Amino acid sequence: MLRTLLSFLLLLMTAFCTVPALADDKGSSEHGELQFSDQFERDESVPGKEEVGEGWTTNSPWRAGGNQQVDLVDGAIHITRYATADHGVAVFHPVDFEDGAVQLRFHLRKGDQLGVDFADKQLKTVHAGHLFIVKVTPTQLTLQDSKTGRMNLEIRERLASGDKSPELKKLLNTKTFNAPLKLTPDKWYTLLIQVNGDTLTASIDGEKVGELKSEGIAHPTKRHISLAVAKEAWVDDVKVWKAK
Repeated sequence: MLRTLLSFLLLLMTAFCTVPALADDKGSSEHGELQFSDQFERDESVPGKEEVGEGWTTNSPWRAGGNQQVDLVDGAIHITRYATADHGVAVFHPVDFEDGAVQLRFHLRKGDQLGVDFADKQLKTVHAGHLFIVKVTPTQLTLQDSKTGRMNLEIRERLASGDKSPELKKLLNTKTFNAPLKLTPDKWYTLLIQVNGDTLTASIDGEKVGELKSEGIAHPTKRHISLAVAKEAWVDDVKVWKAK
């Protein structure tokens, strides 16, 4: 009798433990429907060839002369700007949501920066379709509305012409949020970005770090994300959820 009871309890505990994993496999979570997931557990077909796979593309062909800037290493991607590249590295992947979330693991060295940029290249009122971006350095988090801020074509033209008016400065200040960070170089962290209407929220290792409320965030079609790296960064376990 006792053995039967213990077996039943063990079976019950196993069931409870496996339910979350099954739910995650089916794509359901508090963030919405799992739209995309990549753990980078693969290798290039030819060593030294930039071949990210799984729908990822990069700007290496036109910014770095086709030289490799993204390397699959030990189940992660190592992103390094090529010495003669005329721009930071951008690693693109298509998405399709209005509200949703993006989560990834990353680690940086001192002085490095990782951006997660959301864009809609069909939008012609902003440079390159940039909507908003989350930037992380070891010392600072930045949230920025690009659509109604610095990437808006009219505002870019004003800035290029040397406009330093208090009115423009005040406007741009409302489009950016900064928060200090104290990240340990070469340590892995988990970044969660949540998009809900006109509100952008960023958390690191489960702790909310910053929030920005701005109209550009509510753009109805987020068509792709890009991992933007100024010098060097490691990224792993990317997940994208669609809530709306």
